[in-house]
Amino acid sequence: MGTDEHVCPACGQPVATVVQRYKTLGAWVPRWVAGPCWNPKCEAYAGEAEYVPRERPEEPAPTEKS
Repeated sequence: MGTDEHVCPACGQPVATVVQRYKTLGAWVPRWVAGPCWNPKCEAYAGEAEYVPRERPEEPAPTEKS
């Protein structure tokens, strides 16, 4: 087992590893894949407009017990 470093297929620059998940046999399983390329000179560049951070769902308001 070695270290797997992901690189951009267009420019060859190293890219971050991100975790995606998929469901198999009723369980969520992680899958590590190459992240977006942040090299501005690359044709596969993931600009700022493409990056949308996920927001956590709002927690339900606390209910008062009588």
